[in-house]
Amino acid sequence: MRPLCRMPRACAALAVALGTAAVVACNARDPDASAALRGAAGRGAAAATNVGARQATVFHAALMDTSLALRTVRFGLADAANQTGDGEPSTGASTGAPAHALSPGDGDDDGRQPARATPAVPSGAAAVEQTAPGARAAPSIAAAFDGLGASFAGPQGRMTARNPSDNSLAVGPNHVVQTVNSRVAIFTRQGKQFDTTGRALYGPVATNTFFRGFGGPCESRLSGDAVVRYDQLANRWLVVLPIFTRVRVGERHAPAPRGGDGARASEVGQAGQPGAERVLHQPPAPLASAATPPAVATPAPVTPPPAVPDTQGVYAMCYAVSTSDDPLGSYYRYEFVRPLFPDYPRPAVWPDGYYIPTSTGDDVIQKHACVVDRVRLLAGEAATEQCVIIDDVNFLNNADLDGTVLPPTGAPNVMLATGGTQLRKHVEDDGIYAWSFHVDWNDAARTRVDGPVRIAVAPYHYLCDGQLTSCVPQPGTERRLDAQGDKLMARVVYRRIGRQESIVAVHSVNTAAGGGGVRWYEFRLGPKRAVQLYQQGTYAPDSAFRWMASPAMDRFGNIGIGYSFGGTPHFAGQRFAGRLAHDRKGTLTLKEAILVEGGAAQTSTLRWEDYTQTAIDPIDDCTIWYVGDYLRSGDANYSTRIGAFRFPMCGARASR
Repeated sequence: MRPLCRMPRACAALAVALGTAAVVACNARDPDASAALRGAAGRGAAAATNVGARQATVFHAALMDTSLALRTVRFGLADAANQTGDGEPSTGASTGAPAHALSPGDGDDDGRQPARATPAVPSGAAAVEQTAPGARAAPSIAAAFDGLGASFAGPQGRMTARNPSDNSLAVGPNHVVQTVNSRVAIFTRQGKQFDTTGRALYGPVATNTFFRGFGGPCESRLSGDAVVRYDQLANRWLVVLPIFTRVRVGERHAPAPRGGDGARASEVGQAGQPGAERVLHQPPAPLASAATPPAVATPAPVTPPPAVPDTQGVYAMCYAVSTSDDPLGSYYRYEFVRPLFPDYPRPAVWPDGYYIPTSTGDDVIQKHACVVDRVRLLAGEAATEQCVIIDDVNFLNNADLDGTVLPPTGAPNVMLATGGTQLRKHVEDDGIYAWSFHVDWNDAARTRVDGPVRIAVAPYHYLCDGQLTSCVPQPGTERRLDAQGDKLMARVVYRRIGRQESIVAVHSVNTAAGGGGVRWYEFRLGPKRAVQLYQQGTYAPDSAFRWMASPAMDRFGNIGIGYSFGGTPHFAGQRFAGRLAHDRKGTLTLKEAILVEGGAAQTSTLRWEDYTQTAIDPIDDCTIWYVGDYLRSGDANYSTRIGAFRFPMCGARASR
């Protein structure tokens, strides 16, 4: 979820103070944000190394432990007291963080706009538009049920909706786990353990329930944008929880000193202390006589020191990795300091790490590309995280491995981004940009991020000029929905089939028919692991809006894409289309499958879910699961719909 207050560079005057404290200052206006991370020492702090033109930073876990089984943790009054309606902590303390409360009219306008003029479509874009639906039968729906949202009631009660939903979904052999911003639920899936799919086993609870008893901000703070993944390579669950509010020195979770511990380093002072010197109060001179009291002088007004912005403290990224394939069991838990604002975490599974890129603020064109030591997290051992700041990048996503066939040993992870820059009003481009991220856990000086390399694609124009721009019309209201059209918002998918290594990515673009289309790409890795365009297309079979998509590729090379669908006369809902591996390039050849039709307009906010998500089935490595939002007739807030889609060659092994 983006901070809506248009915050300046999130790293302004950051402080790292864990154990032996060290302060690192960075200039909030300095275009080279890599200068922000220098020389911090101590437990949980950063040690910087130079890597080519960029600087990698190594962070040691500030805290780690092994939890009790999640099934023993219940949502209680303590959780309710620690939250406001938008999921942020209600401690009453100023944290210097951006506000995340959402209300009607959030964004650049109030969502009420006249009919849009013909949208801008660059020359050459229409050449890759698919203007008719596929001729093959639609993918079959193997499962469908409502998840978290207005319609949800589970073992821990009913859910209070928070906008936007920020959907995340993971599927294991016996369970489905869903998060919506700051809430989580766990469902059954039919298989060896359960006879049905979609029965709620746990939830709704706050996402920081995973960190109950852990201490520090992972337990005490509740932010949005929690993300869940199922690591097929290890049969484990990964939960990632960013901390969006600054944690000051005095709010750390250092244990109280005990006898025999010796002296402890003093904490770093707060900004603006000590202030300017002042004269203390001077009592009047003794009375000369009772008859002649001295005149009492009126004290000069004292000018208070200027207010100092609260820029101290650090953010955090919290990881919970299950110790088995049971999401209701115990977890290895970690907290890592993040000196930069950790917005929109996008976890990607790769053999040598969990890659978690984040955005650092609304008014900077910058990403914080990080990777945590996956092998050590899976073993519950002391681990490190390495981060690199990348400036002048629109929105970065790491390749997320689907399936169990590994990339070549030592292969770097690939990161992709669209071109253009909404902040500079550059909303068109004809390239996708690629980086390679090679991490060395033995010697951080050998960690490298190379790029960007431009990959020429058909020209595109961000759908509706980008995010927080009222765009998608709805029946019966003037309020339009946001389309997040400026970025590769959904996970970027990697799949290896034999020697073929494919990467699939999607984003939302304007179409010649005046609606919105899903631009999708399949890239393949060629000689020297160069990222090369294999095929591309824009799915726009009519003038409706299709946007906020998420892709997946199954073990046969079939591509499936789920997306939001809407535009008058349709309320926003969710659909799914796809193609078989050997079909004509650039075409989604399977007709749309309708997961759910919307029944009402969303008027509480123009923000529409922010993202959807696919997940590959770990049992058959073929069925594609997907989650997105809709509103039921008469509801004021969203519900979510979870579906499982099956291609013809998948057989009948998927859950029903």
